[in-house]
Amino acid sequence: MQEKKAKTGNKNAKKTNLLDHSSIKHLLDESVSEIVKSRGYVEDVRMSNVRLLIGTITIVIALVAQFYNKNFHLSCDFHVSLILDYGKYIVFNGALQLIAYTKEKKAILFTYPPAGSVTSTGLVVSTKLPRFSDLYTLTIASADPKSISAGKPVELTKSVTQWFTKDGVLVEGLFWKDVETLINDYAAEPKKKK
Repeated sequence: MQEKKAKTGNKNAKKTNLLDHSSIKHLLDESVSEIVKSRGYVEDVRMSNVRLLIGTITIVIALVAQFYNKNFHLSCDFHVSLILDYGKYIVFNGALQLIAYTKEKKAILFTYPPAGSVTSTGLVVSTKLPRFSDLYTLTIASADPKSISAGKPVELTKSVTQWFTKDGVLVEGLFWKDVETLINDYAAEPKKKK
């Protein structure tokens, strides 16, 4: 794993390689997830479970098509079966891509509403850190934007240089403050009226 605990000072400090774009994003995304969960939001893993199920079915179909022990040249039924297996593989793989494109997008976390909350929707937390850019964008939106209790999406874009020391240690206090402010902004938004 690329993130490491810093050797100097605070033993719990999170450190990353500042020259590795994906390492920076991974560390920030993990920290955002921690912050959101610490605010009482419970992670909703239903989408991940659906993707795992579809992925498992896709792998089983591929394995059957690849390793089915039958003489390839002699059986016409085998050719039809093989074509159907490849067709199923394409359909299930397409379903995975469709879920990623339409539902997940750039989301790193889906949540249920916090316990005791008046809102009936959880959050979708999305992030992006384009290649060759230092601007990290964090977006918090409702998991069900059509709900009457859905808030207006809020967004924060800031340079990652604001949150890291020159040694690659995350200044958690500053980062937590920015993320918590964004969560509070989302919670304070006036709700939609229908």
